[in-house]
Parts: sequence; C-alpha cells; structure tokens
Amino acid sequence: MPVGKASFLGSPYVGVFLKACDGRVLVPAAVSAGEVRLIERLLEVPVVQTQIADVELTGSLSTLNSHGVIVADPVEDEELAKLREHSPVTVLRTKLNALGNNILVNDHGAVVHPGFSHREVEAIEAALGVKVVSGTVAGEGTVSKTAVATNKGALVHPAATPEEMEIIHQALKVPVQKTTANFGIPLVGACVVANSKGIIVGERTTPVELVHIEDGLSVYD
Repeated sequence: MPVGKASFLGSPYVGVFLKACDGRVLVPAAVSAGEVRLIERLLEVPVVQTQIADVELTGSLSTLNSHGVIVADPVEDEELAKLREHSPVTVLRTKLNALGNNILVNDHGAVVHPGFSHREVEAIEAALGVKVVSGTVAGEGTVSKTAVATNKGALVHPAATPEEMEIIHQALKVPVQKTTANFGIPLVGACVVANSKGIIVGERTTPVELVHIEDGLSVYD
C-alpha cells in the first residue's frame, strides 16, 4: 500500500482539501497537475477535481463512500454536474453543512454528528447505502475531523473514550486505534486522507506517528 507525505494549497491539513474512498478521491480544482498525479499514485483511484460551494475546502464540505457522494446546499450546478459524471450525488440541506467533518463513513457503516435530525440521518443512509449511528470522538460531534476511516481501519483523536471507539468499531466494522499526525495534532481526520489502497499524511507527520497511522489503517495486512 503506497504511503506518502504532502501539503496541498500550502497546508499540511490534507483532509481539509481531499476526501477519498475506494472508488475515487475528490480534490480541489486548484490542485496542480503534478499533485493530481501524486494523489492518483498514492491512493490508486481516479481523481475528481471540483470546488464545493465555490470554495476549495472539498474535503470539509463533502463526504463519500463507494455507494455515493453527499454535498451540502448551497452547491453550484457545474459542481454537481462534475460530481455526477463519476457517482450518484445527494444534496443535503442541513445546518451541519461541513459534511466532511461531520460524517465518518466507510463502505460498512457511518458515525455522524449527534446534531443531525432523524430526517437527515435517513437521507445519509439512503445516499451512502449504509446504516448510520450518532456518535462523538473526544466528546466532539465533528467525527470526521477527529477521526479518519477506511474499509480496513480507523484512526481517532488520542482523547477518544473506549465507549466512543467501540461505537466506531461496531458501526464501521474495522479496528480502531488512537494517534496524532502533523507533529502532535490530534485532529487526525484533518491531517490524513486514506482509502484501502493508500494513505496521504500531512508533511509535518513524524516517523513515529506514521508507524501508528500505518498500523491503524492496516497497511501491511
């Protein structure tokens, strides 16, 4: 499994800009051609370049798995058209519009911010084709900012409780491990982009952190 360090748009918080699954990776339009080639090599899936709501924070404003993509309203028509070339897309009207921070998902299940309504949870389940449960990580509802998951493993904030980790384990059906990234940053979802095929970490990530990340995401399985 390829593993690499990177920064995008001058930032090591790679999860703010990219969102990946085993079928594709969403990338801001401003990412360079050379960076696109790096992303394709490390994650081994096609790159879909687009802004969301006319900004470059694609990783924070969208979420996806192999079944579909969800973006929050407002979203531009041309952005939707671009996304729909590659996958079914659902537009979710919600106050919790940083969906990439509020929905932790793989192809087995999802854990979401407790603030989503019953109607919104049903819409998320339909769009992503998985069962959804509410949860927190380190007491925070921004579960995909404080954690990151693939179909092989999940990484969580070091302050995550055993109960929170068990909810993630049961929902996503993968082992869960604590770590930091980017030289001690606990918001691993903001610092790591991964799927079952590869991992991209922020360039400040230390060798010790990288070992924990590789272990937690089952690089060598």
